[in-house]
Amino acid sequence: MRDHQRGAQRASLHSRWHLLVLPVLASVVALGGLATNPTPASAASVKVAVVVGPVGSSTANYISSARTYAKLARSYGATVVEVYSPNATWGKVKAAAAGANILIYLGHGNGHPSPYSAFYADRKDGLGLNSAAGKGNNNTRYYGEDYVKTLALQKNAVVILNRLCYASGNSEWGLSNPTKATAKKRVDNYGAGFLRSKARAVFANGIDSISTVIRQLLTTSHSVGYIFRADPAWTGTGDFKFASSRTAGYTAWMDPYKAGRYYHSVVGNLTLTATQVRAGG
Repeated sequence: MRDHQRGAQRASLHSRWHLLVLPVLASVVALGGLATNPTPASAASVKVAVVVGPVGSSTANYISSARTYAKLARSYGATVVEVYSPNATWGKVKAAAAGANILIYLGHGNGHPSPYSAFYADRKDGLGLNSAAGKGNNNTRYYGEDYVKTLALQKNAVVILNRLCYASGNSEWGLSNPTKATAKKRVDNYGAGFLRSKARAVFANGIDSISTVIRQLLTTSHSVGYIFRADPAWTGTGDFKFASSRTAGYTAWMDPYKAGRYYHSVVGNLTLTATQVRAGG
């Protein structure tokens, strides 16, 4: 495994304190939310694709989190397609994502800027998937911006990136924290390819559960910006917005929990509503 893959895995496994427990707790809260948001039928025509790429010995843990998210989405009436390592090849993932209103990805991240190489659109800022099916959980190939922009997502789709390095601006575990300028570039770049497909917002959460985001998207009429702030990962201690330089007309919003710790972000159309996401095109 390349050094940056090890780093990406370590970064995804370390959290403030609730990496392992929050997905379960949040899903319980979300399921309880059916009483206050009794609208599962509104998600009946929604497709959710859940993907886990190869992350070595941590793959089973990532799949466990993904299955929690898939179960939650189904509880609201959504149709859910799951593709997990060691069979998460580009072909299978692209087919699963076709027509999806929500695409959820857990796995390695390979972003830019990074310590490793210049920007290559075929391998940076996309998905870390299996290079071949059935060959274990260490055969990672990165499918970058040039690939993800071809995903045939539903109109007004939302992408949720969970437990990645770089996507929310963060560094790999053990490497120095990024400057604010570097973190901003990472978020903007990581969203660019997805936003060139039919996706209109890209959430990235490096270490926390995304259960609340899923629930909000499937049961409310709230905007992307509202959903970002409603996430339990929200701290608001140093959040800031900026106009995307990669995707004209869109806005990035970053919420570091302290200086240099960039694990929570969104980029896209912050006024897009969950109703529009579910309605698609």
